[in-house]
Amino acid sequence: MSGPNTDYDPVEVTPLKPEEVESARDAALAAIAAATDLEDLKRVRLEHAGDRSALALANREIGALPPQARKEAGQRIGQARGAVNKALGERQAVLEVEHEERMLVEETVDVTLPTERVARGARHPITTGSERIADVFLAMGWEVAEGPVIEAEWLNFDALNLGPDHPARTMQDTFWTDPQDNGIVLRTHTSPVQARTMLTREPPIYVVCPGRVFRTDEYDATHSPMFHQVEGLVVDEGITMAHLKGTLDHFATAMFGEGITTRFRPSYFPFTEPSAEVDLICFVCRGVPGEVESCRTCRGEGWIEWGGCGIVNPRVLTACGVDSERYTGFAFGMGIDRTLMFRHGIEDLRGFFEGDVRFTTAFGTEI
Repeated sequence: MSGPNTDYDPVEVTPLKPEEVESARDAALAAIAAATDLEDLKRVRLEHAGDRSALALANREIGALPPQARKEAGQRIGQARGAVNKALGERQAVLEVEHEERMLVEETVDVTLPTERVARGARHPITTGSERIADVFLAMGWEVAEGPVIEAEWLNFDALNLGPDHPARTMQDTFWTDPQDNGIVLRTHTSPVQARTMLTREPPIYVVCPGRVFRTDEYDATHSPMFHQVEGLVVDEGITMAHLKGTLDHFATAMFGEGITTRFRPSYFPFTEPSAEVDLICFVCRGVPGEVESCRTCRGEGWIEWGGCGIVNPRVLTACGVDSERYTGFAFGMGIDRTLMFRHGIEDLRGFFEGDVRFTTAFGTEI
């Protein structure tokens, strides 16, 4: 039976040679001393003290040595790794202090400077648009008239020649308050303001009526159960369709620029006779041959539908206490939302109502 093997070479494993261990230690200490910030030190730590570092790999080789050589090699590796970890800790402390000092300099905030704690908002485009429209008519000597959004059935329908059997009076088109036999509705147009004006004033009357209206429409890119209208009313002696046409041409020019005109297409409304649909000449292609065919705004028509108008029906004048034998008048109505969509190229009506501050801010500085 043979005895234990006492013949061995304690440095026969290359990574464990004293000069190799010293070289790995010195390289690590030099890299640590050269680290300029915490990110750089993190990289050095992984390279010289991580699981794949030279000293860590050498430590794994100790198990390949005979038992008698393991103690010496273990001490040698342990001292080297200890020196590296100590240097890492000391350098970490120094760099953390430098980092904090640099942050204090670079991120200093002067707390004595005045500041706005609340971000500056913007006025809603419907508000600024309504005021702009009102200003157009105020400049012509008209007045702005307002009325309640919860309106009497008689003012919303009967006074405007919409009889009891008119389809607009059904619950499929109108919001009625409970109980329905109270005769109270959310106004479906701003025309009741015109009726109120004729009931309370003597002609001549020149008023414009912007405001919210309500109809049981679906909520989508082009419809909403709540939207905004502007209506105009003139009652005076000798009023004709020519006055109406001139007024709407001026209104269109003020909203869309020089060269914009209107045209009338025969139509029917209970509260005006004769009645007409109002079209704008397309403010993009201007109806120019060769350009109108490819225009996406008017879809090749050259004209864009804008609203309705007409000469006030004598029955409406009589119902509101105006002498229809002496006075005539005209009325018109357009959607404010639709006008702003045309004016600013807005494709989705819902942007006006969904409260996104980015949408509001884009138009809130308009004057």
